[in-house]
Amino acid sequence: MILRNLSDPGLSPPGIAAAHFMSVRYLHKLFELEGVTVGEWIRTQRLERCRRDLLRSPALGHGVATVARRWGFVSPSHFSRAFRAAFGVTPREWQRSGLSRRSHA
Repeated sequence: MILRNLSDPGLSPPGIAAAHFMSVRYLHKLFELEGVTVGEWIRTQRLERCRRDLLRSPALGHGVATVARRWGFVSPSHFSRAFRAAFGVTPREWQRSGLSRRSHA
């Protein structure tokens, strides 16, 4: 359910818990066993998909903000900060580095 709905900016622990007929507290406990919060896991999954799609997006004519929105990020500045924190480069830098790798291949 979570992966299917990653693009929904409203994806939240209460909605996830309700869809699986469990309490929010129990949902948090399940993720705690994995050493991550529900929110962290969702953000990581979204960022990974954005990272992948940013390398495809120029060929499709999509910019960074379009890719971010597609995966549930409503604020471009929040997305850029989260991406940089996760991967050490801005989304645009990542996109450019992927393009340059392709042109040198």
